[in-house]
Amino acid sequence: MRRFARPKPLILILTAIVLVALIAIGQYLRLFERAWFNMHTLWQPMSSQSIGLDRYQVVVEAQVIVGLDDDVSALTYDPVRKSLFTVTNKDPELIELSLDGKILRRIALIGFGDPEAVEFITDDTYVITDERKLRLIKIHLEHDTTFLDAANAEQLTLGVHMSGNNGFEGLAYDSVGKRLFVAKERDPMLIYEVHGFPHFNPEKSYAVHVFNNPKRDAGMFVRDLSSLQYDERSGHLMALSDESRLILELDVDGRPLSTLSLSKGRQGLQKSVPQAEGIAMDDEGTMYLVSEPNLFYVFKKPPQP
Repeated sequence: MRRFARPKPLILILTAIVLVALIAIGQYLRLFERAWFNMHTLWQPMSSQSIGLDRYQVVVEAQVIVGLDDDVSALTYDPVRKSLFTVTNKDPELIELSLDGKILRRIALIGFGDPEAVEFITDDTYVITDERKLRLIKIHLEHDTTFLDAANAEQLTLGVHMSGNNGFEGLAYDSVGKRLFVAKERDPMLIYEVHGFPHFNPEKSYAVHVFNNPKRDAGMFVRDLSSLQYDERSGHLMALSDESRLILELDVDGRPLSTLSLSKGRQGLQKSVPQAEGIAMDDEGTMYLVSEPNLFYVFKKPPQP
């Protein structure tokens, strides 16, 4: 009878090394948690409270923002002007866009350092982040504003988790709870809740309180954070990850509910979104997205039959 040769110790060692490496890569990419979430959503019916990001389909894909060669970063919807705002950080500007991705005006940003996010707060009032200095800068924008100087603006510096160029990448605002959500990109990846900024009545004293939710942050199965969007209707928060090519919906307790994939073949996309940097949602639930260097996307949810 022919005896089977025993595997050589070297083969066993190499197999073990490859297996350990694959597990480490899977954990780094958060693939196991993402797979578990996908399996769970197959077993369980979608919550009636969910926005249902997985049902969204792209209707405008990779449209070039004509006249803009710089890298766009972040996006916010202004429900008063019915337009969008983004920022550029190489030659800092605040740029107003129409809902079909056309430039309406450009405002120079002076002394803003490395602006990475912009968020609508209320009529003519916005907050812009300075990523490297971890500053939040409140601005007031009139119809004839042509430039903004950070030296003349109310500012708040959050000296927390300083880590080079992995600072504040996203903003979202809850106008009812008066909470400003601030996303730290990575190392560590966190979402802060800032209460008391921006301040609206200069005649009254105020205090700023900063909170974070470690359980929620640990449950986000993405590798980084690029942008945030708060949905006033549901009270849910959406988090955009460029590296994971994913938009994640979180409920009021911070639990993942649904996802929108930015990879080729998903949501009707012909190509993967190259470097997603900002998301915004309008009053009708339409989702807008910008990607470096100057690409514009629109996603809509088909009407229910």
